[in-house]
Amino acid sequence: MDKTNKIKIGIIGLGPVGMILANSFHKAGCDVALCVRNAVKHNKIKSDGVFLEKVIQSHSKFDKVYRSIIELAKLDLDYLIFAVKTYQIQDALKEASQLITKKLSVVSAQNGIDIEEMLVPTFTESRVLKMVVNYAGNMVTPNTVKVTFFSPPNYIGSIDDSKKQEAETFAQLLNSVGLITKPVDSFELLKRSWEKTILNSSLSALCGVGRLTMDEAMSDPDTIELIEQIITEAVNVAESEKIKFPDDFTRQCMRYLNNGGDHFPSLALDLINNKQTEIEYFNGKIVEYGRKHYVRTSLNLSFTNMVKAMTNKNIVSRIPGIAGDVTRRILDKGLVNKSDLTTNFKKINCFLGVDLGSAYTKFSVIDDKGKQIFKYSLPTLNSDNQAQKNVMQTIASSFNIKYSCATGYGRKHFAHTDIVKTEINCAATGVSHYYSGEKNIIDIGGEDIKIIRCDSENHISSFYMNDKCAAGTGSFISEIAERANINISEMSTLASIYNNNKELNSFCTVFAKTEIMKWIMDGMSIQDISRGIYISIINKVAKMRLDPGIPTLMIGGVI
Repeated sequence: MDKTNKIKIGIIGLGPVGMILANSFHKAGCDVALCVRNAVKHNKIKSDGVFLEKVIQSHSKFDKVYRSIIELAKLDLDYLIFAVKTYQIQDALKEASQLITKKLSVVSAQNGIDIEEMLVPTFTESRVLKMVVNYAGNMVTPNTVKVTFFSPPNYIGSIDDSKKQEAETFAQLLNSVGLITKPVDSFELLKRSWEKTILNSSLSALCGVGRLTMDEAMSDPDTIELIEQIITEAVNVAESEKIKFPDDFTRQCMRYLNNGGDHFPSLALDLINNKQTEIEYFNGKIVEYGRKHYVRTSLNLSFTNMVKAMTNKNIVSRIPGIAGDVTRRILDKGLVNKSDLTTNFKKINCFLGVDLGSAYTKFSVIDDKGKQIFKYSLPTLNSDNQAQKNVMQTIASSFNIKYSCATGYGRKHFAHTDIVKTEINCAATGVSHYYSGEKNIIDIGGEDIKIIRCDSENHISSFYMNDKCAAGTGSFISEIAERANINISEMSTLASIYNNNKELNSFCTVFAKTEIMKWIMDGMSIQDISRGIYISIINKVAKMRLDPGIPTLMIGGVI
């Protein structure tokens, strides 16, 4: 695309839908500006860009990343895309109204019925386009999306057919980079919107209420029967709106849903995390139109009301037994000595440490003699925020915590401990408790390697971090093992029965993946590949700044 004629696109909302669109338009050569209000996400995207992985693998960096919508006004946009949750649209409209120019087209990139109508009073019907999105993903980090599926095509159209050319241009840009999108007229757009809403409505609320992934819901005969009935109700309503589907539409829907994957739909995640949902524009709209035509929608009504009740009243916490069951499961998993299940730890002083690492958050409770009595870990970027709350509630209700400390990358965002210390200080203090005196400490974590030097009095005299590169870290091992199709839990055993001592030539994850691929194609055994990965890590560490002549100790998740 000619740089002087770049199409200018602004995107409001950087969840999975927004990030995938941002990456695609950037790859298509557009001038893309992003608006994201979350400070952590804003800073991460501005410094490192947007990463897509799994079904779509890509990385794009952006020079226009803003915190407020009004900052987009200076850009004279061709397209303004709303990729926020539906309940966030109204708050965004006041600022967005100041972006209106003669050429501006506004795109609603949200699935659901009638969502685009929220934009009409501000922008007028003739400016508004709607996109039916047929891809999905989950946030892995603030700037990384795991794209879980893409079932092409997406659809784009002008809601009154006055912007057909703009819809075609929009589709052409996405098609040029493989995000296949079909421009359609307003009648076809309405049908596709209902079609996608029916698909979302059939699973989203059910998965949220039942805490089921899409795979789990589609694997149980009882839930399958519910899903088919939800679809049937919705089809009956759509037909009352003169929207016709093929005779085998339900079968087509079930085939589509079977490919959904082992993940939670967006609405289900919101419900699980006690967030506001978009149920009104999915099952709720089916109920609304059903009432208009006197069509019964019993299941859609039931799930709509259940989701609303769980969202507004947090009904889950009031179900007898649930809180106790969660506590028992966490204690059963976390207690170091399982016979302690009957011990009353409220009668002794205990101390809590929480390490919020780049990959995992670890919880550890010790008694007043320094003996560890409880340990638990969760993925730090777990999309289920309630899981961390459950662990903290279990600790608070089961132990007499006199003092607590948080450390790790996420320590500044964790407000539930008495003090906060850097991981450097905690590592040195912990190792010095067992090994006093001068020493080197090598801490290999999920995303960096730290070298800590302690003097004879156990004070930190110096430290070094390789936080600019993930080579030799947990993420390095995970990515390389995935490329080699090796189960990480089996790597040590495999490496111990090697035949050849061959090492990776590159410490760079990207180049190492290519080298691993060549090893596989050359027929190298997984035992030798495992050995080679470990040797490369050893060599990486050996070249770091270690003081000779004093003990060297290793800690961290990789160890």
